[in-house]
Amino acid sequence: MKQTTIVAVILAVLVLISVVQAFQLNSLKAKVSDGQLSVGSSSGKTPVASSGDSGKKTASLPSSIKDLPTMVGGC
Repeated sequence: MKQTTIVAVILAVLVLISVVQAFQLNSLKAKVSDGQLSVGSSSGKTPVASSGDSGKKTASLPSSIKDLPTMVGGC
């Protein structure tokens, strides 16, 4: 086989894969917007960290972290 034929076949396969993925993505987007898709987990609730002050401290920071500046660049 010629090199150009091989390249054309590979390109056609890649285009076909991208078309299939585009249809799958479109159907997934439609399911998410309609609310038909739900994501489940086996552990129930997953704890989420918050940046707010909740009033309780769970652990103290090491001294190397306490001395870091609060803003990037030390400003």
